[in-house]
Amino acid sequence: MLLSLVVHTYSLRYWFPATIMLGTAPAYLLSWGVWRLLSTVLPARVYHKIDDRLYCVYQSMVLFFFENYTGVEIIVYGDIPKRKESVIYLSNHQCTADWIIADMLAIRQSALGHVRYVLKDGLKWLPLYGWYFSQHGGIYVKRSAKFNEKAMKKKLLRQTEAGAPMYLVIFPEGTRYNPELRSVISDSQAFAEKEGLAILKHTLTPRMKASHVALETMRGHLDAVYDITVAYEGALNSKGHRRPAPSMPEFLCKECPRVHIHFARVDIKEIPPEPMFFRRWLHQRFELKDRTAMAVDWIGFGYAAAIAFGGFMGYKRKGSVMSLMAGLVFGGLSAYGAYNVSHDPKDITVLLVSSGLLSVVMGMRYKKSGKLMPAGVMTGLSLLMVFRLLLLILA
Repeated sequence: MLLSLVVHTYSLRYWFPATIMLGTAPAYLLSWGVWRLLSTVLPARVYHKIDDRLYCVYQSMVLFFFENYTGVEIIVYGDIPKRKESVIYLSNHQCTADWIIADMLAIRQSALGHVRYVLKDGLKWLPLYGWYFSQHGGIYVKRSAKFNEKAMKKKLLRQTEAGAPMYLVIFPEGTRYNPELRSVISDSQAFAEKEGLAILKHTLTPRMKASHVALETMRGHLDAVYDITVAYEGALNSKGHRRPAPSMPEFLCKECPRVHIHFARVDIKEIPPEPMFFRRWLHQRFELKDRTAMAVDWIGFGYAAAIAFGGFMGYKRKGSVMSLMAGLVFGGLSAYGAYNVSHDPKDITVLLVSSGLLSVVMGMRYKKSGKLMPAGVMTGLSLLMVFRLLLLILA
């Protein structure tokens, strides 16, 4: 009985915010509908100004649940401009929570009401939200040969000519990166190889059409492109393999402790307009994302730091240059090995050799001296690292 009550209470962590957000949506759309009717005789600029304000109010409530209610820690790397800008927001795409991440950055510039999305065509049938996103300036697009370039240009021109501030969110990958969907990843990598582009491991090969059309249509209206890379903490399972990013329910159930957001501002003048060069530029940005979005082997890097620190302490306390040199050499090798594991969980060679050799060296010292610090501790840590790496390769 008590267990059932606990489980039920746990599930309410998701249903409570979801009920409020969905329950208030009809009232919000009704308010917007009234304003839409009243504004038909007013200039489009006036309509967009109030529409953006209404959208800001509703999305602020949504953000309250996703940021304050969940208690997630948002860590931003890079300097976000304090003033509002008209921008294209390009980001990697892993889950539905990515849409909320764009809001989290926009509100830090007081630009939340200006957020508009480029969405895949099927989302226009989403109840309540699907139709409104289009009215707010969102653009629905189809993939590949069915992409309607003229329709996208027409809508963007209508928005910019009306003076609508732009915070246009685009996910160039076209679909979410999910490590469990091996066929999607393989097809993406095959496309990159066919086009002579670098093969990406932690993101999908970006598609350029929507981004290029938006950039060229609004170039005179834009200040910059915001290049965003999002990494959700806890992306590694117990075996060191990357798992899918948190879903909306998981996020609301407080199962993501931190979100790491790498922010880079690229001035609009620095982006090549020619399609061929733009494709290369966009892919190079995703190569950087690929390195940033990798599942970092924090255990391996912590082990490397412990070795280096141990060598430093040996030098500080006893003046042992050998301890310092050994700490730097083995610490450096272990850090390089952890970097390799971060890129590929099966690439354990360097870290396995360094930890295995150190376990032998420190084990012999411990046997000879009988001292727990540092020989005994480092022997134990090194052996644990060896066992961990063997489990990774056998998994």
